[in-house]
Amino acid sequence: MIDRRSLLLGGLAMGTLGASAGYSTSPFVATDGPEVLAADEARSRGPVVEFRVEARTSEVDLGGRVMPAWCYGGAIPGTPVRVKVGDRLKATMANRLPHETSIHWHGIPVRNDADGVPHLTQEPVAPGADYTYQFTATHPGTYWFHPHTGTQLDRGLYSPLIVEDPNEPLVYDNEWIVVLDDWTERDPDEVLADLEKGMTHAGMGHTRATSNLLGGDAGNVQYPYFILNGRSPADAAVFQAKPGQRVRIRFLNAGSDTVFRVAVGGHQMQVTHADGYAVVPVQTDALLLGMGERYDVIVTLGDGVFPLVALAEGKNDAAFAIIRTGGGEAPPASVRPAELNRHIVSYRQLKPAAAVEMQSKLLDRSIRLQLTGSMRGYNWGFNGKRFDHAKPLKNPYEVVIGERVRLDFINTTGMFHPVHLHGHTFALGSPAGPRKDTAIVLPGQVLKAYFDADNPGLWMIHCHNVYHAAAGMMAVLAYRREA
Repeated sequence: MIDRRSLLLGGLAMGTLGASAGYSTSPFVATDGPEVLAADEARSRGPVVEFRVEARTSEVDLGGRVMPAWCYGGAIPGTPVRVKVGDRLKATMANRLPHETSIHWHGIPVRNDADGVPHLTQEPVAPGADYTYQFTATHPGTYWFHPHTGTQLDRGLYSPLIVEDPNEPLVYDNEWIVVLDDWTERDPDEVLADLEKGMTHAGMGHTRATSNLLGGDAGNVQYPYFILNGRSPADAAVFQAKPGQRVRIRFLNAGSDTVFRVAVGGHQMQVTHADGYAVVPVQTDALLLGMGERYDVIVTLGDGVFPLVALAEGKNDAAFAIIRTGGGEAPPASVRPAELNRHIVSYRQLKPAAAVEMQSKLLDRSIRLQLTGSMRGYNWGFNGKRFDHAKPLKNPYEVVIGERVRLDFINTTGMFHPVHLHGHTFALGSPAGPRKDTAIVLPGQVLKAYFDADNPGLWMIHCHNVYHAAAGMMAVLAYRREA
C-alpha cells in the first residue's frame, strides 16, 4: 500500500516521465525533452557555480531549547546561497536523511528536470545518495529551496537562495535576510494523520485559529514556537546597524501552516519587490506573508532599539527579533507595535516596475481551478478532485508553448490557500498586475493569474499549506508536444 504521507508534494508515477523512453509515448513534453533543452539553451549563460547541500538530521538550538530536526547543513535555516544573474548553478544535494527526499527551487524558472518533484521530474533521492541539479539563475531576487516530499518542509528543511543583480538599481547600506517559520515538536506525519482522521486543528486542543484578515479560519495546526532565523523569542536574533542606515530586509515565510503579519516598531517599510520581482516602491506599516511568499523592503533605521514582530496571524503568538542601532533596553518579546494594526499593503496596491511588467497580449487559454474541500473530511483538492498520487498525469491541465494563459483560482472553501505555480511567475489580477509565484486566495475570492507558457515541461500547481498539499490540493500543468 502506498503511504501518501511518505510521498512527495507531487505524486507517484510508475516510472519517470522525464526519461527519454517515456517521450515517444506521451502526448506531453518530457522533462528532459528537446523542448526543455531548447528553452534552457536560450537562457543567458554565465559562469558555472558549484555548491553542495547536505540534508541531514541534527540537534538544533532554537533559542534555549535544543530539538531534533531535519535540516540543510545542520542549521535552521540553512546557510543562504548567493549567486548572480546568469550563473549556471550546479548544486549537489547529499541525502543523509533516513528517508528519500528532493529539492524544489521555489520561485526560480528552472529547466523542468531540475524542479525537484519526485516521480514527476526526477526519481527520489534515496538515503545515502547524491543528486545534482543544474539550471540557470535567470532573474534576480529573493528565492528559497525546500523539499517536495510529504511533510518534510515542516521538519526544518529550507534555505534562502539570493540571486544578485550585478547592476542593482536599489541603493542601500545593509541587508538582512529574515526567514519566518512555525515549529512543531510533533512528527509532522502524525499531525497529518490526525488531520485526516478528522481531528481538526491538530495540536490545538479546543482553540480555533481565526483571522478577519484571512477571512475566517487561520490554520489547521497550533505550533508551540514561531521562529525567526531559527531563534525563538526567548533568545531572539539581533540585527546590528547604524542610525540612518537604509537596510534591505528580505522577508521569507518558510512556514507550513501559518501566515505572518510583520512590522518593525517605530518604522515604515518601503516595499520594493514581491516574490523576487520589482514593484513600484510603496510605503506600508505592515506586511502579510502567506506560506512561500517573499517581500523585499527598505527601512531607514532610527536611533535606538526596535522590535521586529512577525505575528502568527490568528494564533495569538509571534516570532520576534531585535534591531539595535544604539543604546537602550531591548523591548520584551510580548511587544506588539502599533504598526501591526495600521496600513497593510495589499496585492491591488502593488504595481510592477516597468522592466518586469507583462506585455499586453491576447489570451489564448483560461484554466478554471476551483479550490475545494473542508477541514471536516480533510479532502482538499482542485475542482472537487484530490490529487492522485499514484497517477500524477491522470487529469493534467494542458497548455501549449507560446500561449498566454490565465489561471482562475476560485476559493469555495472556508479558509485561505496560498497557491503556488512552479516554473513560472504570474501577473495578479491582470497582465498589468504585480509579478508573483505564490499568492493567497481568501474564502469566496476569485484570483486571476496570468502567465506566458514559455518554460516547457510538467509543472505543479498546489496550495503551499504543506498539509493541504499532502492531502490532495495539487495538480499538474502539462505542456503538450507540438505536432
